[in-house]
Amino acid sequence: MTTHSTPAVLRHARLPAWLLGDAWPRAGTAPALARIELAHGRVQAVVPEDGSPIEPGAWQLHGALVLPGLVDAHVHLDKTFTLARIPEVQPGLLGAIEASVADMARWTPEDIRTRASQGLQWAWEAGTTLLRTHVNWPEIGPLPCAWPVLDRLAHDWADRLTLQLVSLTKLDSFADPAAARTVAAQVKASGAHALMGGFVHSTNWNAQAMRHLLQAAQAQDLDVDLHVDEELHPTAEGLLGTARIARELGFAGRIVCGHVCALAAMPESRALAILDEVARAPITLVSLPITNLLLQDASTGRTPRQRGLTLVKEARARGIPLLFASDNVQDPFCPVGSYDPLEGMAAAVLAGQLDAPFDRWSDTLCRADFLARGMPGAPRMVDGPADLLIFTQADATAWPSRTGARVLLRTGVAHGAPPAAWIAPTAAATA
Repeated sequence: MTTHSTPAVLRHARLPAWLLGDAWPRAGTAPALARIELAHGRVQAVVPEDGSPIEPGAWQLHGALVLPGLVDAHVHLDKTFTLARIPEVQPGLLGAIEASVADMARWTPEDIRTRASQGLQWAWEAGTTLLRTHVNWPEIGPLPCAWPVLDRLAHDWADRLTLQLVSLTKLDSFADPAAARTVAAQVKASGAHALMGGFVHSTNWNAQAMRHLLQAAQAQDLDVDLHVDEELHPTAEGLLGTARIARELGFAGRIVCGHVCALAAMPESRALAILDEVARAPITLVSLPITNLLLQDASTGRTPRQRGLTLVKEARARGIPLLFASDNVQDPFCPVGSYDPLEGMAAAVLAGQLDAPFDRWSDTLCRADFLARGMPGAPRMVDGPADLLIFTQADATAWPSRTGARVLLRTGVAHGAPPAAWIAPTAAATA
């Protein structure tokens, strides 16, 4: 993207209702437009628009939609862009796993670096400021091939976006507590951008192994990020067991549970009771709408009957922090994707029948604090970095349609050409 001017003020900006709070004035049924003041790469103030003349150095947005920088909380940079070289993938999750494992024989540090770098570039161009990638960790002992490559990329990209790494190991590998301690120590050695993770499925559920995982992470002061119940088995125990063990241990960190598709296949009373347990634990849920829809209830020559999307509305009703994310991009698990979180949001709006997505649901792409420890507070832009997305063609009613056209502000510097109608004349030009 080409670098353009640095605006001092954004006038007549349309921010989402979730970001503004109940006290913000209304213009009919929508929040009143905002004035956003920027300086030194940060947001200095956000106040209701007063309708005064547009000052030099300001952008007049004419009601264009504005969001904070995006969070893509669950991707797989080590697998990305491998689909083109894989001859055949059987439908469903297990078929994708089999194809991906076979492809790992081709992985070299340079291969991973090239593919992951492309993914990072696309994420940056989309407006993502925090990207969390899971990294296959199939064996206990040696670091997997991809981990040091992605760890290096996390440092190389630190001035553009935050890249976090999560170890991805089958849960039953931690039936031996020494294995859990080994992985936790290796993850800890990578630094604050690394987390411990695991793949939790009804085929490998082991309460003692989960206890070992959480104990090892707690001993190293690590947060945890898990693939949980990525299936449609109504008896899946991973999410419930994780919540109960975390409370039993008094787990001090943040636990993220991704997928949790099985909730959608359970009797409603059981699913809601599990969500009640989750609401009492330090757990954030991450839903992956595109791959959930693609891989669940999948078979050749048969239209899927079940969506696989987890119970996002019921989770939000209980105050459980919830994010949507991209997951796999152009690999055996998903043939599409471009590291634009708005694609996942579009799928979520339809699959989840989400109402007022810009005002009520766009926070699921922006709340980095949902990945942090402690109770999330009220959202705020002021005093934060001026990392913003401005949509030049979208409107709040149809969002996220027509969101491909966007101007990014990165620490206040514009990337992408702003429409000429936005730019106020400078003092010199009007003299």
